[in-house]
Amino acid sequence: MSRLVVHSARKVDADGRVDEFWFVADGAHLTATGSGAGWREAAADASPGDRIIDAQGHWLTPGFIDLHCHGGGGHPYDDGIDEMRAALATHRAHGTTRSLISHVANPLAALRESLSIVAELTATDPLVLGSHLEGPFLAPERRGAHDARFLREPQPEAVEELIGAARGTLRTATIAPELPNALESIGVLIEAGVVVGVGHTAADYTQAARAFEVGARLLTHAFNAMEGIHHRAPGPVMAAIENRDVTLELILDGLHVHPPVAGLLFREAPGRVALVTDAMAAAGASDGDYRLGDLNVTVHDGLAVLSGTHTIAGSTLTQDAALRNAVTLVGVDPVDAVTALTRTPARVLGEDHRFGRLHTGYVADAVLLDHEWRVRTVIADGSVL
Repeated sequence: MSRLVVHSARKVDADGRVDEFWFVADGAHLTATGSGAGWREAAADASPGDRIIDAQGHWLTPGFIDLHCHGGGGHPYDDGIDEMRAALATHRAHGTTRSLISHVANPLAALRESLSIVAELTATDPLVLGSHLEGPFLAPERRGAHDARFLREPQPEAVEELIGAARGTLRTATIAPELPNALESIGVLIEAGVVVGVGHTAADYTQAARAFEVGARLLTHAFNAMEGIHHRAPGPVMAAIENRDVTLELILDGLHVHPPVAGLLFREAPGRVALVTDAMAAAGASDGDYRLGDLNVTVHDGLAVLSGTHTIAGSTLTQDAALRNAVTLVGVDPVDAVTALTRTPARVLGEDHRFGRLHTGYVADAVLLDHEWRVRTVIADGSVL
């Protein structure tokens, strides 16, 4: 196996900042880390196939993890395995080294097929961590860009069908907890090892809090497709903030959530904000007309809406842009911003012992960024992408 040495970096991860940081990756894992000149000893016996990268004092972070994404680079995730691979390539170029594939509401047969395709992809591509089932168990009045024809109540039998189709690769699922049978279905998902998110919901504070009490552990794109915080009706966001076991997804493109409101989440739920893209096919591509599931989407100035409406239809965000926005628009400390892209989503998936830190024994996923937080080099499983 060839080795990779990265040195002279300004490391930032959940453990803090370290200047003159270096690491050695032997295969897919970090085998040594440190600061100063210690990297020279590792590089002294370099083999012809080894690679040494001088970071030149630029930022070095763990690889980004996206819990919620629907496509990119002009390619949707819901149009077959080749389109999935093309979309993944776009996001990987922007620093996302591990991804969930998100599925919009569709007929059960179509969802079973999509989940099966992702199971196949997960078996061959270790950078794909599985599926996120966003539809179909959503509130019609809060459906956003999900096709109303395909929404349904969360019958446990249907939930079990979808779990079976995923063959162990369904990692997260969004559900509106006020729907009939929702709490029972949440239990079915949890028993199968699926992390449940509350989202696309008309639930009030009490209903959302109850869902978190029975085991839901995620708030799907906080503030979007749900009631906001009102002084007499605190809603799902406050229920999530108050429950320290709950992680809050945040789409930080400056359009979905106003920057000061995003800052409120970082302050009130420290270490529990997971930055996600919720990106559709136009992420990393040009404005124009696209599809999201069976619905038409128009993108203008980077804002994606259902054609002919003002309803936001996913985002055109990439994770590196989310990081820049967190630091420059919201004023989040870089350690907290990077944590929200790395260790926090890894923890949601129970993978924080493998991903999300630049530490010996962790998977060698890393992103080298310039001083303006723009990606220069992406490393996954110890290889430069």
